Amino acid sequence: MAGSFAGEGPPSAEGRHDGPLVLTEDPDLLDDLLRLCAAAGAVPEVHHGPPGERGGWERAPMILVGDDAARGCRGVPRRPGVMLVGRDQDDPDVWRRAVEIGAEYVLRLPDSEGWLVDQIANAVEGVGRSALTVGVMGGRGGSGASTLACALAVTAARSGRRTMLIDGDPLGGGIDVLLGGEESEGLRWPDFARSKGRLGGGALEESLPALHGLRVLSWGRDDEVIVPPQAMRSVLAAARRLGGVVVVDLPRRFDESVAEALAQLDVGLLVVPGELRAVAAARRMAAVSQMVLEDLRVIARGPYTAGLDEHWVAQTLGLPLVGDLPMEPGLSSAQDSGEPPGGNARGALARFCTAFWDLADAPGRPDAVTARSHGGGVS
Repeated sequence: MAGSFAGEGPPSAEGRHDGPLVLTEDPDLLDDLLRLCAAAGAVPEVHHGPPGERGGWERAPMILVGDDAARGCRGVPRRPGVMLVGRDQDDPDVWRRAVEIGAEYVLRLPDSEGWLVDQIANAVEGVGRSALTVGVMGGRGGSGASTLACALAVTAARSGRRTMLIDGDPLGGGIDVLLGGEESEGLRWPDFARSKGRLGGGALEESLPALHGLRVLSWGRDDEVIVPPQAMRSVLAAARRLGGVVVVDLPRRFDESVAEALAQLDVGLLVVPGELRAVAAARRMAAVSQMVLEDLRVIARGPYTAGLDEHWVAQTLGLPLVGDLPMEPGLSSAQDSGEPPGGNARGALARFCTAFWDLADAPGRPDAVTARSHGGGVS
């Protein structure tokens, strides 16, 4: 992504929408479609032909037209979300019927069942553009990646974005601690560790602790520190479908679960202290991450070893520079008193993060997003 952050759209509508419109007189096909709607958590509206009430065809989030009902749908208004569904794999006239009713897709069951369940669930959840998903990782231990991830999430939520913060580091002690919410009610990673199928985005959001205007998925206080890749995939996919912003705090290691997380990021931020050993360690992190992640950028952090600056760090790593992470005096004492990283809107860290999100809202900005800190800001 040169000059823009892909993936962010307006927050999805709250709550669930009406179910799909199902048009068929075939009892066996109807049974299959009702079963698939149930699997997606949707309650359909069933008709034998186009709905008689004004606007019914246009209002439905999606329309599933059985092969047997296609003839009766000729001449209906063209609209997105119409799918022609049947079982006959060798029907030579199926594409003609699809064109006549303006169908976007032709689906044959049972081959398309899994895909269709996902599309039904997306439609009833009101899915629009996926969340802008940002991953933060440290070039070396103690680089401040978790602090930055928290601050990015807090400032995003304060700006009105629908925000979810996901702790992807099982050995990090729990990102809810940084937010002062280790005792807050809600589910943690161990509750999702056995998830394999599709999770509802709304259900995920409602189940998580709400802290500082955002939702947080962190680790419990028990010994379970393993998230299978299937669970990571399910949780992140559900979070992304909600729209807004997802921030993921990533560990300094690489396994299948981390690869799943990296694969769903729009942009990765590598926090690198300005010292030679940190840059050397970050080079290895960058090489491994870029096997999966296309857009990786660097945030340098002082103080710098003599002769180094943020531009040298980025140039040495061969990565676009986002900016120089500012120091914020009193950050630790503020956290002790319950204020999260980025909680002080006038602080250097919050101003840095706010500028980052402002850049994310400027898709026409030329070149790779580059910035420099001046007294705690990004320009």
